[in-house]
Amino acid sequence: MHFSIFVLAIVTVLTGCTSNPLSSRAPPTDITSFYDYQLYSPSREPISIASLPPELQQADVILIGEWHTHAGIHRFQTDMLKQLSIAERPIALSMEQVPRDKQAVLDSYLNGEIGEQYFIKQSHAWPNYESDYRPLVEFAKQAEIPIIASNAPKNIVRCIGQQGIDYLNKLSHEERRFVAESINTDESPYKEKFMASMHHGKPEQTERLYAAQITWDETMAESIVNFLTKNPRSQVVHVAGKFHIEAGLGTAMSILNRNPNLNVAIITPTADATEDGVDFQLEVLLPPVRYVKRANLMQAYQHLVGRNSTLQCK
Repeated sequence: MHFSIFVLAIVTVLTGCTSNPLSSRAPPTDITSFYDYQLYSPSREPISIASLPPELQQADVILIGEWHTHAGIHRFQTDMLKQLSIAERPIALSMEQVPRDKQAVLDSYLNGEIGEQYFIKQSHAWPNYESDYRPLVEFAKQAEIPIIASNAPKNIVRCIGQQGIDYLNKLSHEERRFVAESINTDESPYKEKFMASMHHGKPEQTERLYAAQITWDETMAESIVNFLTKNPRSQVVHVAGKFHIEAGLGTAMSILNRNPNLNVAIITPTADATEDGVDFQLEVLLPPVRYVKRANLMQAYQHLVGRNSTLQCK
């Protein structure tokens, strides 16, 4: 299961809109390498990225889920942003991978005021930034597409994972503005899904971990909605882990809770696009199995728990 809380461990209108949905169909691409992808509609019709259907062209927000480090998905994200940028409608990129408190550093890089290595260091970029997110950011930079640093700072999220949602009361006014104003930890289909994915830990521990997870989703959602409030003509493309957005849950649900009038489209990766569903599907090769032997899995988990236990929270 790939979703962004794993780091806690204990923790658009295009040139010429089409009214005929058949015109967006394309022969399926053979998925034989990790660079290949094929986009499908919710009814599982293959879609050409050069001729997107109205549901994607006219969406206010397009959420693209990912299996982190998957080359085909990251290639699609850049191709999609490039295609959508052709339209006259303003577009913005929103990224799970950059927290709100690094917006100024990100803007300095996009404006050419600092170099890439300084940006990577100062923004605490993900280890796979250069291999997976550089193409996306560099295209946005040269096309002058704004990028929203949408996530909550990792140190705050990790401390919520350790202490629960009440940790927010310990934050200074400056720190608190980097996290969503409203965070709903009540029962929901998303919470049920999250709890079902947790196979260890006491109930109170999983409650804290869910509080951390939903803080991530609520903050990303608020960042997107705030941007669209200030830029109502714009379209936002948001990239995040698959778990955060699929089936209209997580960040997608949080966006609509804040503004139910927004038109949100969801694209989720899959290794088998034959089943009907509510999301657009991006077929790619399934990621390699991370661990075959349970002992190796547990060893990796224990290492991650030990690494994060050194974090000093207030």
